[in-house]
Amino acid sequence: MIITRRTALIGASTLLAGCDRLNESASFRSLTAQAERANFTIQRSLQDRMALAREFAPEQRSRVFRANGTRLPQGEDYARHAVEKFANWRLKVDGLVARPLSLSMAELRAMPARTQITRHDCVEGWSAIGQWTGAPLKLLLDAAGLKPTARFLVFHCADTMRSGVPYYESIDLIDALHPQTILAWGLNGALLDVAHGAPVRLRVERQLGYKHAKYVERIEAVSDLASVYGGKGGYWEDSTGYEWYAGI
Repeated sequence: MIITRRTALIGASTLLAGCDRLNESASFRSLTAQAERANFTIQRSLQDRMALAREFAPEQRSRVFRANGTRLPQGEDYARHAVEKFANWRLKVDGLVARPLSLSMAELRAMPARTQITRHDCVEGWSAIGQWTGAPLKLLLDAAGLKPTARFLVFHCADTMRSGVPYYESIDLIDALHPQTILAWGLNGALLDVAHGAPVRLRVERQLGYKHAKYVERIEAVSDLASVYGGKGGYWEDSTGYEWYAGI
């Protein structure tokens, strides 16, 4: 029997204090790391790598899609881009690629787009269903030409956290090439707003919400994650011990 993380979300908010105390224990952290590796291995070996997350009908969309995490990145650069309606925003794709890209939002929106209505599951215990539109990540990777040594993609974001570290996340190439993994620029039939990650955010539908990085400005292909910030593959993974593989 496989217990999904969606099941584990139930009652999460009431357990945070206890989890914080447990997380201080080295033996408990080791146990959870083993559980993460086991979950990763089971899901990767038993599930079809291209299996789709459930999609919903338009009438099933949530009336309110909660904005979580950063709602307005700080700094003059982002404020200027917002005033300009992101006309001069560039999305870079670099690292271990043959042809680095620098795309304007107009160019990104002109690419073939996918629209999908999916459920967003937050580690805090809430969920919402929204309609996302954006370019499949695979199209950008094909255009950039991944080098054979590339194994992960790192998403560098415009929001800087209280610690002074920019928000970032990462996924492996299996999730990167999945048909539902898109760089979303639209939500519920409108352009993405600032609170939900404008001008572009990652949607990786088979993982928990903290993997869906907002305000993406650079995608870096790397061979490993050890040298990227704290080395665990994401801001929350580095700072709080969240699992890198948050598959659901």
